[in-house]
Amino acid sequence: MTRIYTRTGDAGETGLIGGRRVPKDDLRVEAYGALDELNSAVGAARAVLGSGAKSHADLDAAFDQIQRDLFALGAEIAAPGREGQGPRVGATDVEALERLIDHFDAALPELRAFILPGGSPGGALLHVARTVARRAERRAVTLSRTEPLNPEMLRYLNRLADLLFVLARTVNARAGVGEAEWRPGKGAGR
Repeated sequence: MTRIYTRTGDAGETGLIGGRRVPKDDLRVEAYGALDELNSAVGAARAVLGSGAKSHADLDAAFDQIQRDLFALGAEIAAPGREGQGPRVGATDVEALERLIDHFDAALPELRAFILPGGSPGGALLHVARTVARRAERRAVTLSRTEPLNPEMLRYLNRLADLLFVLARTVNARAGVGEAEWRPGKGAGR
């Protein structure tokens, strides 16, 4: 690619891997666009955590792999009919997320109530990434109703949102920031 702009999308269409042109609001574009947003949200959290006084080197390796996996998921969605011809996220990747969840969750206090998203800057950004992961998951589910998708993709996105929740709690705990609990009957002017 010699220029960042190609002018081929000026009429509201974009190209998928393999050359097929689709509208920019096509379900596939929505799905890989949500994955791109998620990758950016993870990258923003990673940047903030890398610049803090407390080291999060153990998280950085996880973030690096997650960002690479998200690119693989996006490429897979952007390449209809070419399933299995590029990097795929599979069962072993889902299991790796589960191991991370178990590892980090073991050091956290037990949840006794819903918690409000927020806390430290890094923790808050990880909560944002979690919600973007849920949106990406919803977009992938919608796409899967009309076109075949790698079933591990949906499992991966579901588990990733869970991991991002646990990592937000972990970062907040390391920063010494308590979790604000939500309980029925509190708030809404009461």
